Amino acid sequence: MAIKETIGTVISNKMEKTITVAVKNQVKHKKYSKIIAQTKKYYAHDENNECIVGDIVKIKETRPISKTKKWKFVNKIII
Repeated sequence: MAIKETIGTVISNKMEKTITVAVKNQVKHKKYSKIIAQTKKYYAHDENNECIVGDIVKIKETRPISKTKKWKFVNKIII
């Protein structure tokens, strides 16, 4: 099984070694065929507390680190 990676925006960094990342995705409604914007929040492990709110980051799936934290911070995306 391949390791999942995704890109999102940091919306919170108040926890110690943890960031909250919002990942936006567009999906098509099954019945009405309208494009709908979905947002999903992930808790990611940030070992060095280097992310700040507003950063665009890449995260990857990993083994469970805690009850809700199953993603790991990889790097910042510079635009």
